[in-house]
Amino acid sequence: MRDSLENGLRNGFSLIAEFVPKLVLFLIILIVGLLIAKAISKALSALLERVGFDKAVERGGVKKALANSKMDASDIIAKLLYYTLMLFVLQLAFGVFGPNPISDLLTQVITFLPSLIVAIIILVVASAIAAAVKVLVEGSLGGLSYGTTLANLASIFILFLGIVAALNQVGVATTVTTPVLVAILATVAGVIIVGVGGGLIKPMQHRWEGYLLKAEAEAPRIKQEAANAPSVKDQALQAKHQATTSHQSTGRGGSSSAGGPPPAAPADAL
Repeated sequence: MRDSLENGLRNGFSLIAEFVPKLVLFLIILIVGLLIAKAISKALSALLERVGFDKAVERGGVKKALANSKMDASDIIAKLLYYTLMLFVLQLAFGVFGPNPISDLLTQVITFLPSLIVAIIILVVASAIAAAVKVLVEGSLGGLSYGTTLANLASIFILFLGIVAALNQVGVATTVTTPVLVAILATVAGVIIVGVGGGLIKPMQHRWEGYLLKAEAEAPRIKQEAANAPSVKDQALQAKHQATTSHQSTGRGGSSSAGGPPPAAPADAL
């Protein structure tokens, strides 16, 4: 009885003596990693703001998505980097205790991160392309009654392709988008088969004749609008000039509101 009690106490003290250094090392790694992650994220946020990353992203159409957010694009990227670094810090810290379920979970999350980052990049690039295509189509066919509609449809289609590519990157496109696409195509095919192949032959014939006549009538206008529209290079230069002008006006407004006396009135005005 006495020997078993002594053995139990000895084993308990040995476990405590083995666990305490690991706990101290865990806390040290966690605190140091937290400070390093914060410093790197702040430095990245300042660097992105200095190189004009926020303005470039806003031109790509992400401004509307971040309209109700308290953070801008550079802050979001910095936060993503911060939490990514913290995952590595936690994995390293929990690795002190040897193999454990938390370390395995963190390893799986870290393995998934590259696909998630690539998916985010795909969405940003797709939104930028969609915004550029919308501007080009509106600039080319803006004089037509349906020019804005065509621009919106083209932009939505490109965004849809970007979303599908992003979901495919993270491995959920097959289980999410495929049934939706199949359902949409099956619905459209069913409507066409029942409507066109059934009792709507004559109405559809008249409707298609109207579409063709309208297309023939609109063809010269479309050609004229496309010929009179500015080129892609001119539209890009115009957008760059507008962005530069707004940036300069914002800078002047900030400097004048920061303090300093207003400019004196000229002598002629007096």
